[in-house]
Amino acid sequence: MSELTAPHPLTRYGWDEGFAESFAPHAAEGLTPGRIVRVDRGRCDLVVPDGDGVRTVQADTALVTTGDPLRIMCTGDWAAVDLARGFVRALLPRRTAFVRSTSSQRSEGQILAANVDHAVIASSLAVELDLGRIERFLTLAWESGAAPVVVLTKADLVTDPVVLGHLLDDTATVSPGAQVLAVSAATGEGVDVLAAALAGGTSVLLGQSGAGKSTLANALVGEDVQDVHATRDSDGKGRHTTTTRNLLPLPGGGVLIDTPGLRGVGLYDADSGVAQTFSEIEALAARCRFHDCGHQGEPGCAVLEAVTSGELPQRRLDSYRKLLRENERIAARTDARLRAEMRREWKRRQAEGREMSARKRGR
Repeated sequence: MSELTAPHPLTRYGWDEGFAESFAPHAAEGLTPGRIVRVDRGRCDLVVPDGDGVRTVQADTALVTTGDPLRIMCTGDWAAVDLARGFVRALLPRRTAFVRSTSSQRSEGQILAANVDHAVIASSLAVELDLGRIERFLTLAWESGAAPVVVLTKADLVTDPVVLGHLLDDTATVSPGAQVLAVSAATGEGVDVLAAALAGGTSVLLGQSGAGKSTLANALVGEDVQDVHATRDSDGKGRHTTTTRNLLPLPGGGVLIDTPGLRGVGLYDADSGVAQTFSEIEALAARCRFHDCGHQGEPGCAVLEAVTSGELPQRRLDSYRKLLRENERIAARTDARLRAEMRREWKRRQAEGREMSARKRGR
């Protein structure tokens, strides 16, 4: 293969013409492109070109440290690196970002992964299926810009194929537009199908502790790259075997970002994500008599009519209302925080203005 047609060493990590174009100004400064595979305490690991291959380097993040939690670098980011000095100099614009709220009591967002093509939502069949939690993850996934894939892990524990079929059907009902798979890392069932779906892109693996993410990551990578601990029999939960977000190359091409188990998954500015996750309710709402129908008993409400007829499960509508309320509360707190920051800045400028006026008057 000639030099003109040889792929870039970082191609298997997601590098393409778009990122190359974004990087061009940094290339002119003699910097090197790299993809962040891990971030820890002010430093990060990156893969960078090394001849025809790649190598992993460490770099300091101080030069791109920011007070904005949504601009903090994370696994999956593309960066411009000064290899000689060991610093990350800049981050390339993100295409997608998986964001959750840091706390139900706060309005800040937290970036979990960047530049992701697929969001793999892992839910264990070792415990009762939690459709509400799947809907929550789906909302964040759609909002991020990534395509969600819902994976029911530990499928070997469900020995009755009829029961497994019902569980898949129930999950598909709450996952419109998303691929739904049953997978067993223990037996290999469904792993090849999932690997084919993820090949060539960047995927992030999401779910609670005990969902089998690390075991699934090992199965997809083809070797034991992540530690695995047993879950508790009582509730199916486990310890955080993954404590940082790591980017792992896949044998069939593409990379996988494994994340720590998430106990809290709060929404953050996820209007479009809610609409996508509950697309059938949005479609019904378009047929309501009033365009601002709250689906609480108004005449001509197509949503409530669908519940009455059995077309729409009441649980589904309740979940939709819950996530809408939560997203509205987060948005209200965010707006309040921004207003407070603007007021502080206005007062600071007022004080500076008064000081300058006093100086001019010779006081």
